[in-house]
Amino acid sequence: MIRTELLLRMLDTTYDQESWYAPLKPAIEGISAEQACWRPDGEAAKTIWENVNHLTYYKERLTAQLEGREWTNTLDGNDTFYLTEQLNDDKEWSAVVERVEKANRGLREALSKTSDAKLEEESLEEKLLDIMLHDAYHTGQIIQLRKMQGSWPSQR
Repeated sequence: MIRTELLLRMLDTTYDQESWYAPLKPAIEGISAEQACWRPDGEAAKTIWENVNHLTYYKERLTAQLEGREWTNTLDGNDTFYLTEQLNDDKEWSAVVERVEKANRGLREALSKTSDAKLEEESLEEKLLDIMLHDAYHTGQIIQLRKMQGSWPSQR
């Protein structure tokens, strides 16, 4: 398996193809805006919506880098959680879910067109691996939030 194929496979397992842990897409499917906005007690706690915003931002930024596009929407790490306004509105939540889907498709497409040489010269492979680990980490948080609110299916 060549390097790009392996990275694509790993990207898929963190987004929509379950391997030995649940990926992001099924972790956010079928929930309402109210569930996405739910926040547990504690100042540092983030909502599902905020976590999805955060993941979307980094996927969009890395895609721009892979495509050689200038990235002008520079946010610090904390601000990325507020990429979109969190509203208790199912239509707005659906748009956030579609945006992360689009961001993942864009990243996957950009990666599939990236040479091994470019991956090495710009440390892009390391950044891709960071994105995948980051997605797995925050997906775990999302699943934990769903378990806390009782919206995670017990059969999984």
